[in-house]
Amino acid sequence: METIEHPRLMHAWADRVRAAGLRIGFVPTMGYLHDGHLSLVREARQRADRCVVSIFVNPLQFGPSEDFDRYPCAPERDAALLREAGVDVLYRPTAGAMYPEGFQTQVAVAEVTKGLCGRSRPGHFAGVTTVVAKLFNAVKPHVAVFGEKDYQQLAAIRRMVADLDLDVAVVAGPTVREADGLAMSSRNANLNADEREAARCLSRGLRAAQQAIAGGERRAARIVERAREIVAAESLAGIDYIELVDAATLRPVDDIRRPTVLAMAARIGRTRLIDNVILPGRELEG
Repeated sequence: METIEHPRLMHAWADRVRAAGLRIGFVPTMGYLHDGHLSLVREARQRADRCVVSIFVNPLQFGPSEDFDRYPCAPERDAALLREAGVDVLYRPTAGAMYPEGFQTQVAVAEVTKGLCGRSRPGHFAGVTTVVAKLFNAVKPHVAVFGEKDYQQLAAIRRMVADLDLDVAVVAGPTVREADGLAMSSRNANLNADEREAARCLSRGLRAAQQAIAGGERRAARIVERAREIVAAESLAGIDYIELVDAATLRPVDDIRRPTVLAMAARIGRTRLIDNVILPGRELEG
């Protein structure tokens, strides 16, 4: 596995690979890798001839009171996992290379970033789409794979790719969960033992909502309330939001008549966690 640390060198590698007629698959990450990330790597490898994974903890997507300084980091462990997974290039740019002095350009997606996490994290998604646009420019992938756990991020990137006519296919990988249902996240490393147990309330809330839907409930308010009851019962959890939204527009819905996403965010101690369940229309027929 080759490690590249500067956009110009990444450009040169990508140009050589493309000139040889080979497809590039790409997985952008912020490191501290887990099995969820590795599932995205496997997907990218299946869809391309060469696989690139980036590790960059992007300061633009963290607010002043958020956990940038606490974000977990294990560069040697990450590199070993990627090497074992058959990755061809680890792209690990420095902050100075990504945002040199005088940097002032931003890529922002307007509508799908307004609600959910965008409501409580102003500027977050502009930081995400700006860094992803830069990573796409450097890696020049044919296909990029993102996890469905960060559903609003996935929606924003899809919108950016469509709106800017970017020549990259965006593929979604399903959320990977621990045996007890907790969605895998690098931030889980910041939870102590009691918080780790408490964090299970998110997936329990989602399951309770799914059970209500399986029982015939279609009203958004009732479905959300079922999930909220479970999460609110956990004393260590502080709910940011629990909402049922349209899967394409991310606008709130009153009932389930088309594909939707039940999304939630909560603070467990000092750690903010997100989770969701996607409800395709075909599963709700009848």
